[in-house]
Amino acid sequence: MADLARSELDHRLHQQTLLSAFGVEALREDDFGRLLQRATEMCAEGMGAQFCKALEYKRDPDILLVVAGVGWGPDVVGKAVVGADLASPAGFALKTGQPVISNHLENEERFRTPQLMAEHGIRRAVNVLIRNREGDFGVLEVDDAREGQFAAADIAFMQGFANLLGGAIERQRAESRLQAALERQELLSREMSHRVKNSLAIVASLLALQARATDNEDVRHALDDAQSRVAAVAQVHDQLWQQPDLGAIDIAPFLETLCERLADSGPNHVIRCRVAHVAMPADLAVPLGLFVNELVTNALKHAYPAGVGEIRVEGVRLADGGLSLSVADDGVGLPPGFDLAAATRRSLGMRVIQGLARQLAGTLALGEGPGARFVLTLPPPA
Repeated sequence: MADLARSELDHRLHQQTLLSAFGVEALREDDFGRLLQRATEMCAEGMGAQFCKALEYKRDPDILLVVAGVGWGPDVVGKAVVGADLASPAGFALKTGQPVISNHLENEERFRTPQLMAEHGIRRAVNVLIRNREGDFGVLEVDDAREGQFAAADIAFMQGFANLLGGAIERQRAESRLQAALERQELLSREMSHRVKNSLAIVASLLALQARATDNEDVRHALDDAQSRVAAVAQVHDQLWQQPDLGAIDIAPFLETLCERLADSGPNHVIRCRVAHVAMPADLAVPLGLFVNELVTNALKHAYPAGVGEIRVEGVRLADGGLSLSVADDGVGLPPGFDLAAATRRSLGMRVIQGLARQLAGTLALGEGPGARFVLTLPPPA
């Protein structure tokens, strides 16, 4: 008797070990089909049974489809169906919500033996409902063609698997809805960025037309500057909506493409862009692109009176995870005694540059070099 009790205890402990291990898998597995198959394999092992299957309820034809299983023939999983009515053990569990044990199917008066089970010589079965807060998914069933007894404790073991499956279904459906919402949000963000680009391009064209229409030289210069800056914002947004991930934009290709487009406005200049691969959200990539655009455009206009020269955009990752971004040239350089703070008060361009640096929570400084060199130091990402 003691040996029998010990054997029963070991059996139940093994069941709990399997159930605990499956709980971990249910949290990690993203493929629900694989999780269902794993549940049938572990359930059959824990019950010491020859067969196990997971059945998904198909409401319209009112049937249960075998979607995973172990021990069955090759044409069962994904094809075989069982009636979902009260006259079948699985259907009874589904419609009543109650677990079903039948240890003598050949003498069973409550149910008929489904054809699938008769073909495999099934003599006993246990069925439990797979359910979550969204409704009933189907039934988990263990079968055996040998003599023996399934006990009430086996129902608790199987119901544990069914409950974990129900929770996994609920989690994965929630994640699918969340992913769809995120994709929709990203699509809307791309569409908005694209429309902003188009709208700003129209504004830039209107400013260019207005500049050509005026005879006042000061007004023309002011309108040209405004047109250039609006066009720059449009260009950055044109880059933005084409990025693969708006939540983590790789600034290396982002700034490289921007510099390539800026080079079109100064065909005799060489613009070199070497920036470390650093990911930034869109709300930081935009002001960073505008910062580079403003300084490169300024260098194209003023650094080389002869109209030929090199401009360098370089970005290196700092030891603390921050970024040092510089825009430099080898041109005529800054005026003697140039003071960054004083220039910011006098020049609209410098105010724009300093404003973008503050928006990025960065620090702007002058670097050493034969020409002009502006260095923006950005803190590590939050």
